[in-house]
Amino acid sequence: MNTVNKVLKNLRRSPYQALAAVLVLTLTFFISAIFVFLAVGSAVVLNYFESRPQVSAYFKDSATQLEIDQIKAELEQTGILSSAKFVSKDEALAIYREQNKESPQLLELVTADILPSSLEISAKEPSRLGEVAQILKSKPQVEEVVFQKDIVDRLAKWITILRIGGAVLIGFLIFVSLVVILMITSFRIASRREEISIVQLIGATKWYIRRPFILEGVVYGLLGAALGTLAAYILFFVNRPFLVKFLVGLPFFPISYPVLAAVGLLQLIAGILVGAAGSLIALNRYLR
Repeated sequence: MNTVNKVLKNLRRSPYQALAAVLVLTLTFFISAIFVFLAVGSAVVLNYFESRPQVSAYFKDSATQLEIDQIKAELEQTGILSSAKFVSKDEALAIYREQNKESPQLLELVTADILPSSLEISAKEPSRLGEVAQILKSKPQVEEVVFQKDIVDRLAKWITILRIGGAVLIGFLIFVSLVVILMITSFRIASRREEISIVQLIGATKWYIRRPFILEGVVYGLLGAALGTLAAYILFFVNRPFLVKFLVGLPFFPISYPVLAAVGLLQLIAGILVGAAGSLIALNRYLR
């Protein structure tokens, strides 16, 4: 309790320094939470697209079911495929109606006869999708081949850039936060150097002297992490309707509450560690 009183007294003595530390840490953990959400979301989105059919072959109306089955069997014998699904004209019409159910005018003139049957194919190894596409293009019964590997590769590239950029930015902000806490703790030590010398002379242990400074750093980190995470949660929930509409069809929303709780807990733990680390660095430098 005595240590807590000392910390509160220090905060009241220099409220602007405490506010500066908390604001810097709040910004750090706000951006950190945003990038965690982006990382989780991008992983789900990439997995979603990778699990979708990466090659779609659309057949001519003259293609018979027997010919389509033969092409499917030939592809399966290569051992390249992870899945191959035949979509009939009627199934294509049902899919079209489901995708455009909000726009009745688009459904009026569309019948199963004008939609092609197709094969939706995924490969065990995305690098071999080109072979599948070439086999399909060589078949006279195939009218068009849609090859989506470039889309998935481009998405994976941008997600990698996003993650690396986020990690660099968060690392820089954590470094700035450590420097701010180090400076504030150093100022506290300098302003109380005479008092520290006296308690050292009367036999106070190093832990007794260091404990209030460490706890103060922990308070900064905890408050910054809590406020930054809360701000990110508020931003997320306020924009959730827009995101759900924008990312319609993707299995990203709603983010489960256990995931949100795990992100919040990790942020708080990181805040405590950053605050304690900044104080310890200053203590090790000025209180040898």
